[in-house]
Amino acid sequence: MSTLRFGQHLIKASAVFLQTELSFALVNRKPVVPGHVLVCPLRPVERFQDLQSDELADLFSTTQRVAKLVEKHFNATSLTIAIQDGPEAGQTVKHVHVHVLPRKAGDFERNDSIYDETLLYPA
Repeated sequence: MSTLRFGQHLIKASAVFLQTELSFALVNRKPVVPGHVLVCPLRPVERFQDLQSDELADLFSTTQRVAKLVEKHFNATSLTIAIQDGPEAGQTVKHVHVHVLPRKAGDFERNDSIYDETLLYPA
């Protein structure tokens, strides 16, 4: 596959660093911290509740796999893992995706500032 759909965007396969039967992972174009990546179902599904059970299982097992890799590669000690499900939750791409952000002590002056940066709490 030369391109993948990510909501309203087309993603070149070369931008994808991991693909399973039902999911794919790519680097976030606007990373909040180094190593900020996204994990998405291959099928363009807008809302979390619309995932089929096999897609849900694959999405979360892929997220777990990616999280372990990212945490180790970026020498992180923790992770922020989040889904923004719907526009009122701050979802800007109409395709379910899991944010995986490697975290370290002191990466933000106030630890909860990560939510302001990722818009996990809409303004």
